[in-house]
Amino acid sequence: MIEIGINPITWSNDDLPELGGDIPLEQCLTETRAAGFAGTELGGRFPRGTAELGPLLAAHGLKLVSGWFSGGVLLREVDAEFDAALPHLTLLRDLGCRHVVYADTSRRDPDLFRPLSRRPRLAEEEWRGYGRKLTALAERMAAFGVGMAFHHHMGTIVQSEADIDHLMAATGEAVGLLFDSGHCLFADADPLAVLQRHLARVVHVHCKDVRWPVLVDALATDQGFLQAVLDGVFTVPGDGCIDFAAILRMLRGRDYAGWLVVEAEQDPRKAHPLTYATMGYRNLRAAAAQAGY
Repeated sequence: MIEIGINPITWSNDDLPELGGDIPLEQCLTETRAAGFAGTELGGRFPRGTAELGPLLAAHGLKLVSGWFSGGVLLREVDAEFDAALPHLTLLRDLGCRHVVYADTSRRDPDLFRPLSRRPRLAEEEWRGYGRKLTALAERMAAFGVGMAFHHHMGTIVQSEADIDHLMAATGEAVGLLFDSGHCLFADADPLAVLQRHLARVVHVHCKDVRWPVLVDALATDQGFLQAVLDGVFTVPGDGCIDFAAILRMLRGRDYAGWLVVEAEQDPRKAHPLTYATMGYRNLRAAAAQAGY
């Protein structure tokens, strides 16, 4: 069984608050349900207490899908990293989430407009030790009740196709993979090839489409991540160049069960949130049905 959710970044952007900073949370939740979604991931404006967030989502007929955690286990000990994540994990567990969206932002430049060629990288000899630490952290999270969905992400130590391969080879089964179609393509990887190789480890899926001409320009000019977002590199499924029908057929063939999440950071002044959310839901639902879900 799959469920279709969305990330509130369609309405407001936590990395760049001027994008949708004037849109109230109430509007975001109302329009999330109106577009057809069953759930939402966390956003910066969401209450972080179970007693407040649970009833708020229930009032809109929504489930909590998951939520991003900016990790740093590369530079921290496992116990310290788990303790830092514990309030977040507790909220997710209490509201029924199966996985946490974990992205390791160690060594990442806080200026997300810096050229992506300057993003941090792990040396070959670092991967084995990093994999052991990450596996130990993921096992602790799983024992607590929330599994790890590791998010490969532009501008981080796990960005490229080779990075994802290294990550999967260096870690144990407790480290699940969050497959993000848009970040794959932006990283100059083949989304279908990456998914095919690591299908058995995929526990969460972000469905992000890409506008090819914008991507070509971003790569040619070595743009920073946020500049590409402002230029419109990402969009909802069915509005770009990614073959979601093929992705979903592959997931269906492996009996993937879980969330498909529309995540497409755009400028809401250019991409009307309810319009694009509705488009993304309808296109993804149709592709899922064609794939046999």
